[in-house]
Amino acid sequence: MKTNKTITTSLTVLVGIMVIASGLMKAIHLPWSVAGLVKFNLPNSATALGLMEMSFAILFLIPKTMRLGFILLSCYFTGAMATELSHDGSMLNPGIPLALIWVTAFLKDRSIFLGAFGH
Repeated sequence: MKTNKTITTSLTVLVGIMVIASGLMKAIHLPWSVAGLVKFNLPNSATALGLMEMSFAILFLIPKTMRLGFILLSCYFTGAMATELSHDGSMLNPGIPLALIWVTAFLKDRSIFLGAFGH
């Protein structure tokens, strides 16, 4: 049981740091981060996208708002995946964080996926 809690906590911290750092890099317009948005004609949206990403991650990290954060992060990264695929990009860039978010959410609260059977 302690191992499961350690893994869940580690994944939660990893996801939080990864997504918040990604959002921060967009929000402060780091050149290489904004360059990735240029190929999708979205350089002017970097600040908004970064703030959204950080906000959704914070909601995901707070236990009472974890479900809302999970839904918003899932929508955000699914949209990023659709954008990547529509421009012949790689779905791995948004796919890896999305997979980590889903695994972390499952470990934190199985009822998100299993409903009443998750308890």
